[in-house]
Amino acid sequence: MQNKFRGVMQSPVTPLKDDFSLDLPTFERLIDFHVRAGAPAISWPHHKGESLNLTIDERKLFAEAAVKVVAGRVPVTIHVSALAVEDTMALARHAQDIGADGILAITPYFWTPTLDAIEAYFIRLCRSIDLPVLSYNSPSYLNGVEITGDVMARLIDTLPNFVGVKEASFNSEKFLEISRAALALRPNFAMLTGVEFLLPSVPLGGVGSYSAAGSICPNLCNELFDTCVAGEWGRAKELQYKMTRLWHLFKDQYPSSLKGGMVIMGRPVGPTRAPLPTATPERQAYIRAQLEDLGILESEPHGW
Repeated sequence: MQNKFRGVMQSPVTPLKDDFSLDLPTFERLIDFHVRAGAPAISWPHHKGESLNLTIDERKLFAEAAVKVVAGRVPVTIHVSALAVEDTMALARHAQDIGADGILAITPYFWTPTLDAIEAYFIRLCRSIDLPVLSYNSPSYLNGVEITGDVMARLIDTLPNFVGVKEASFNSEKFLEISRAALALRPNFAMLTGVEFLLPSVPLGGVGSYSAAGSICPNLCNELFDTCVAGEWGRAKELQYKMTRLWHLFKDQYPSSLKGGMVIMGRPVGPTRAPLPTATPERQAYIRAQLEDLGILESEPHGW
């Protein structure tokens, strides 16, 4: 059975007004833009969406809006990770109640849990809801703690609704370790990269990624995925180089630089909440020059 979580899935930013309050109309417009631009799925709020800067009530409000605006056109997953595990459980139940298609959850923040504790956390989470659950492995956020292939195999063997992983270590050895363990037990397990590093991951069993730059270049995202799946490696390498340049452009002051780039593309989404900076006019000018050099201004949609 084909897993429905594949391709370059879009994880929108969180639009804000000038007073840093939520901008719901712009969020709804952004969600619709992503779907019309070919997103195979929507997932919100990743760190790109300032999830750590949002209250639980704000996250619930926009999760409801995402499901409503998408209206079944593509799958919607809700990122439920929070500092408090009980908030994660509450967000997971809320995602199920509003009709989301799945949830995404990172291992617990800040603390350095043992592998047994990580395993117990995902077992509790998966058994608390009926939705598909995707794990999120990101040792850079977790003091070096990461999910191992053995833990992944035990979770797959135990939990029918444990369907995929966002593998964001950016380490091919780790991706291969998890892929080897997971796909032997569940061939349709969704092996996904944290951002659009598709050329290194598709040959290792990858079926897609979450997107860092899709609010800027949805056409590039989709073409890169399609060429990798088709095995057009020469063209895929050219596109991957371009995508990697964009990642290095936007991960500086992420997601502030990304929001600055969206202004240039005619899709302004407001400032970024503290302690993150908002892209200055000087930063935006630099981003514009880079986008022009890459040909993004000519090849990607402008405006909504």
